[in-house]
Amino acid sequence: KKSTDSLVFGLRFTPLLPLLEQTSSLPLSSSAAPPHSAALTTWTANRSTIKTLSSRLITIMAGKEAKGSDASAKSGSNKGKKKEVKKETGLGLSNKKDENFGEWYSEVVVSGEMIEYYDISGCYILRPWAMSIWEIMQAFFDAEIKKMKIKNCYFPLFVSPGVLQKEKDHIEGFAPEVAWVTKSGESDLEVPIAIRPTSETVMYPYYSKWIRGHRDLPLKLNQWCNVVRWEFSNPTPFIRSREFLWQEGHTAFATKEEADTEVLDILELYRRIYEEFLAVPVTKGKKSELEKFAGGLYTTTVEAFIPNTGRGIQGATSHCLGQNFAKMFEINYENEKGEKAMVWQNSWAYTTRTIGVMIMVHGDDKGLVLPPKVAATQVIVIPVPYKDADTQGILDACAATVKTLTESGLCAEADFRDNYSPGWKYSHWEMKGVPLRIEIGPKDLANKQVRAVRRDNSAKSDFPMDSLVEKVREVLDEIQQNLFNVAKQKKEACIKVVKTWEEFVEALSEKKLILAPWCDEEEVEKDVKARTKGDMGAAKTLCSPFDQPELPEGTLCFASGRPARKWTYWGRSY
Repeated sequence: KKSTDSLVFGLRFTPLLPLLEQTSSLPLSSSAAPPHSAALTTWTANRSTIKTLSSRLITIMAGKEAKGSDASAKSGSNKGKKKEVKKETGLGLSNKKDENFGEWYSEVVVSGEMIEYYDISGCYILRPWAMSIWEIMQAFFDAEIKKMKIKNCYFPLFVSPGVLQKEKDHIEGFAPEVAWVTKSGESDLEVPIAIRPTSETVMYPYYSKWIRGHRDLPLKLNQWCNVVRWEFSNPTPFIRSREFLWQEGHTAFATKEEADTEVLDILELYRRIYEEFLAVPVTKGKKSELEKFAGGLYTTTVEAFIPNTGRGIQGATSHCLGQNFAKMFEINYENEKGEKAMVWQNSWAYTTRTIGVMIMVHGDDKGLVLPPKVAATQVIVIPVPYKDADTQGILDACAATVKTLTESGLCAEADFRDNYSPGWKYSHWEMKGVPLRIEIGPKDLANKQVRAVRRDNSAKSDFPMDSLVEKVREVLDEIQQNLFNVAKQKKEACIKVVKTWEEFVEALSEKKLILAPWCDEEEVEKDVKARTKGDMGAAKTLCSPFDQPELPEGTLCFASGRPARKWTYWGRSY
């Protein structure tokens, strides 16, 4: 395990010492399983982390043993007194966000109880702490699209090869990622069956069947499901996985104007998910021809940026498919004039990648930092009893606090576990990113107040019991807004405007989000990719923002020297 909590506090130390001593002495290059492998079932290839943790545990044990004789000597005099709670926490991340971002991220998603690694590479178990965030976003988005008269449905997971390959450009874009079922038991299937990487080719044969006349339009469907894309390079929890959850909307209209309007309406909902719920600033814009959805007419996107890595990340996309798929799948209808016409189509989706973006943007060296609007637990209440304190009175006050907050519509819990100290609980809930911690001790009980500690900036305040709900609501709103403001400031500090190739290369080396004038030519973009290809990946267009800065007449493309047509964001990306 990458966090020490379960080892330090969930198990007895002494039986582990021989195992840990043997483990810490293993060569890091060893491919063999450790001795007593049954006792350490979470053994992985990351032996350096295990070695570090082993050394840490042995050091802690040595300290405990050194204190053992003192404890025995005092045991007689302590009889009859309340047992003091242990104060050491043993929690914390072993990697720093600013120093080793990749290892920090891999550690925080596990220690924060968002995911667990699975025995198939690129697949992850989404734990309740992550699923609750997905469900909150799902509830918002589902209600909004129903206002737009979009209905939910479900199509099968499997796709026949003939249907999948019907749209040439589309399948070429997804072909390397398509997983195939080739066997049933011990028998080979006569015809392999694909597992959907997306559902255009799954759904559109039936749109052709269901749409006959103009009265059948618009047809607007959405499904909540999983898809499989067999990513082989750098799988990352939430960001790049072989199976992920998403919603995908597929709509058909009589006119392009209707389709264009919906594309932007959906994109605005995606912006709201990121900015209003996840507190992540995004840029709304259009993808280049090279980066658009395979087989589509144009693609709009909300793009986020990760300052620590200097990489952009596609947050969610809303595509106008035009009439290309309608032509391939013969989705025709009879219009009001009795003439045969083809429909205009859209598709749009967002995925569990949203959760990964939130973690990357807000997380810190203590763990997750959750925006209140998506936190399953917005407030954690922790009793802080001291020796000779009215422990039961403190516990009752904590229970009453949770009841008051819960009845007001807030998500609050109390941590009454008696085998952990308050300090351990502080670290535990900080690791999980709970927005607000409430502490109640003897003085708080006497003064009819609570101590509130914010997760985002560690600020402490005392709230009177009689105005608790109002104060908590106020501070949760402040946390939500502050997270967005801080993230926006960090993102804007990374933006660099360039006008020449030399400035572009320098900004790229500084991990900047680059805004540059561009001639909007596909060959130039390919050339930029080729010229910047390296160990960290090539630069590419992220999007051309809808909110375009003024482009003075005579401005030249930074890469080709030809007349520039627009401002475009460039950079490396996930």
